[in-house]
Amino acid sequence: MKFETIPNALWQEIQRGESKVLELKSQLPQGEQIAKTVIAFANGSGGKLVIGVNDDLTLVGIGDQDIFDLQDEIASIIHSSCHPSLMPEMYIENVNGYELLVIEVFRGPLMPYYLKSKGLDKGTYVRIGASNRPASAEYIQSLQLQRLNLSYDEQLNLTVELDSLDLSPLTQRFEKMGKTLDEDKLSNLKLIGKEGGKFYPSHGLLILLGHYEHVETKCGLFKGKDMTVFLDKKEYSNDIFSQLESAQLFIQNYLKLKVEILGLQSTETPEVPIAAIREVLINAYVHRDYSNFGRDIKIGIYDDALNVVSPGGLPNGLTTEDIQQGRSEIRNRVIARVFKELNFIEQWGSGITRVKKLCTDAGLPSPKEDETGDSIDWLIFRDPDFVDMRGEGVNEGVNEGVNEGVNIPDVYIPLLELVKSNPRLSARLMAEKLNVSNSTIERHISWLKKKGYIARHGADKNGYWEVVK
Repeated sequence: MKFETIPNALWQEIQRGESKVLELKSQLPQGEQIAKTVIAFANGSGGKLVIGVNDDLTLVGIGDQDIFDLQDEIASIIHSSCHPSLMPEMYIENVNGYELLVIEVFRGPLMPYYLKSKGLDKGTYVRIGASNRPASAEYIQSLQLQRLNLSYDEQLNLTVELDSLDLSPLTQRFEKMGKTLDEDKLSNLKLIGKEGGKFYPSHGLLILLGHYEHVETKCGLFKGKDMTVFLDKKEYSNDIFSQLESAQLFIQNYLKLKVEILGLQSTETPEVPIAAIREVLINAYVHRDYSNFGRDIKIGIYDDALNVVSPGGLPNGLTTEDIQQGRSEIRNRVIARVFKELNFIEQWGSGITRVKKLCTDAGLPSPKEDETGDSIDWLIFRDPDFVDMRGEGVNEGVNEGVNEGVNIPDVYIPLLELVKSNPRLSARLMAEKLNVSNSTIERHISWLKKKGYIARHGADKNGYWEVVK
């Protein structure tokens, strides 16, 4: 007899295939395989192990097996193999006429869970994508902190002397906001803490200052839609806020730009909204896994998209479905507090929705945010039909006073004239004299250098600019 397909919740889950929260088997796996899956689910977002589904997602059911014997066997395997003790729910669900056995595991309160036979160090498993993998020592430590409701960046680093640190990158940010970052404030934000009557920095403070080698951002520009042809790269390893601004500037330098001149004023419209780019970068710095010392943030600019990859999967059992609904879980509490204090974050859980709205309002496809392995992967699509006007729309004769016969966009003329009249001005002073932002000056300088209109001679401090053309 054929049964009509009924689109119930479990059937819809099965049709999406295996994932971080779903594993499918045609028949009951061996004991250790069951235990690994149950442990990985309990250490993560929870999940379901469904028995009676083939690899091609067709239903076969559990057949004539005695359901009570099957449940007893599974319960015995889990009890004898897993520590601390786990008690998943087991039940039969009839889907389209097939009986499926569902072992539903919830995120456990006593993490980390592990195989008794292998011990904590080698027997702890986590769910990465649709597979179970042994947890690293850093991940095990993270699970232990989650059990105590603590975050990695709240922990003190007792090997670093507080007096040895230059706090100015942070104190200056607070001063610009009209706030004082004194000892009490440092303590309240958990940037420092006392141990044995002495103050030490937290991991959060050291991360914000860029003290650790892995607190780094690597940016790359590529020709085409993959990493085959490499055009430019930059690596930033100073304080986090400077990294964020430098990464944003790197991206802006290579985006197409529409320039409109109305009277004496010019407006610039990039192909991707800057606010969306900034929101994605903030998300990457605030939520990445800093306990993993072997990885960094990577940014790639391709012909068709902007890619931002942040180490660490979704924190504290969060799923992609959760974040789409605006749920927010904070992996790095110290860093998040400081970003909120400095107005980098407006509302918890609103960033992803805002990024998507900014892009779709600009006529771009909705960006994609995926948990790829143990990374968060943002893909913001570029507009293939967007016309870059930085080299267009020049009126005849607009370059008089710079160099006769040189044709460049009007928006760059004031900067060229300023460089010609005072070649030793710093970028900051250029911005002040032209009444524009520092990032605009840096972007214009980069474009003029790339096109060969200006050249730099000497060191940054004592050098000078030359108008070449």
